[in-house]
Amino acid sequence: MPTATARIVVQATPQEKRALVAKARDLGISVSELMRTGAANFNPAPEDLLELAQAAQESIDRSLAAIDAAVASVAESNARIAAMEAKAARA
Repeated sequence: MPTATARIVVQATPQEKRALVAKARDLGISVSELMRTGAANFNPAPEDLLELAQAAQESIDRSLAAIDAAVASVAESNARIAAMEAKAARA
């Protein structure tokens, strides 16, 4: 491999930098080599990501429907309790 001489600046938090340095050290390579290798191998499959996003949206929709049903049930229960309390107060 040719010697790498061009610089690319990558912004990272101090925690991210520590994690990158530790990972490179554990692998026995430089941080630069870790970043080059990671970038070269980064290739998310858009179809997989779209499928995952759709599944997440469907889960959100089901959760929202369950929450709406629970809120409606609580409201109905509160109305029944209020009616019983009103009836008891009149007695």
